[in-house]
Amino acid sequence: MHLNQQSVEELNKLVAPLNAQEIVNFFNQNWNEEIVFGTSLGAEDQVITHLIYNSEKKCQIFTLDTGRIFPETYNLLDSTVKKYKLQIHVYSPDSSELEAMVLNHGINLFYESVENRKLCCQIRKLNPLKRAIEGKNAWFTGLRRSQSITRTEMQKVEWDALNQSIKINPLIDWTEADVWNYIKTHKIPYNTLHDQGFPSIGCQPCTRAIIEGEDVRAGRWWWENPDTRECGLHKK
Repeated sequence: MHLNQQSVEELNKLVAPLNAQEIVNFFNQNWNEEIVFGTSLGAEDQVITHLIYNSEKKCQIFTLDTGRIFPETYNLLDSTVKKYKLQIHVYSPDSSELEAMVLNHGINLFYESVENRKLCCQIRKLNPLKRAIEGKNAWFTGLRRSQSITRTEMQKVEWDALNQSIKINPLIDWTEADVWNYIKTHKIPYNTLHDQGFPSIGCQPCTRAIIEGEDVRAGRWWWENPDTRECGLHKK
C-alpha cells in the first residue's frame, strides 16, 4: 500500500489492536523508507525513540533546533544520541528568513499577538519541518489525546493536510502515567526540566512551569487562549 490520504481509514483498522511498539514495528517493517520521526525530545518523543531503537528496521529521526530551546534540551539530545547510537538529524531555521523576521518584528515578537507568534513558529519550526519530511510519505509523532483540548479527537493514523502526508501517533491512547511508567521501567533519558514542573517543553521564551491542577499544556504560550496553543506542526 502506498501511504496517502485514502490509506488512513484502512490503516486505522489494521493498527487498532496493536500496542505502541507493535505500531512502530508495523510501519517500520512495511514502509520504512517512506517514514521519518520528528522528535521534540519531550517525554513522549523519548518513548518513541526507544520504540524505534527496539524495532528491527529503524526509520530516520530528526529534530528541530529553533535557536531558542533550553540548554537542558541540548544536553538531552547529546545523551540520547550517545545512549541509542542513533543518528538524529538537526534542522535549523533558514538564516535569511530568521534575520528578516527579527528585523521587521523584533526578537520577542511572539508576545505581541497570535499572528506574530505563529509567524515565529512558521519560520523556526514549520519551514524546517517541511525540509525534514520532504520526500517522505509519513511521520511518527508522540501525540496523546489527553495532552490538550486541541488533540482529543486525534486517531492513531491521520492525514496531515498541511504536509500532505500520513501522521502516525503510536501513543495516542496513553496517559501521562503510562508515559512515565514506561520511561522509568526502561531507564529512558529525559529532560531534567520535567522534574521542575515542565510537562511540555518547547522554546525557552514560550514555555513555563505549571502549577498543580493546570493542564499539561498550560505552560506553552501561556499568555494565549487554550484553543490557540498549537504551533501548527499538528494542525488538523
